[in-house]
Amino acid sequence: QVQLVESGGGLIQAGASLTLSCEASGRSLQYYLMGWFRQAPGMEREFVADEAWSGGGNIASYADSVKGRFTISRDNAKNSVYLQMNNLRAEDTAVYYCHAMIGGQNYWGRGTQVTVSS
Repeated sequence: QVQLVESGGGLIQAGASLTLSCEASGRSLQYYLMGWFRQAPGMEREFVADEAWSGGGNIASYADSVKGRFTISRDNAKNSVYLQMNNLRAEDTAVYYCHAMIGGQNYWGRGTQVTVSS
């Protein structure tokens, strides 16, 4: 059974940076899609970024709202994925969820709260 545990959330001022971490257990996710979604109060959960294995390397994708500010990366030795968030805005406030897809099945972490004060 795959488990995903997020960490790194918190209260931060607009314009600052924060890095979220997600550690997976249960199996290696080196060759599987891993990424991040977020859900703001009263809103639907939305895609933020992900990274998929593509033969020669990983391909990253980003939501337009975070492109140029957020960077996804992974450490296969630690079975972990990270989200570096720069120039944070009040509208980035949300619960951030780690996501993995293995054989068409979705796995989710419990989430970590990020609150950006303006």
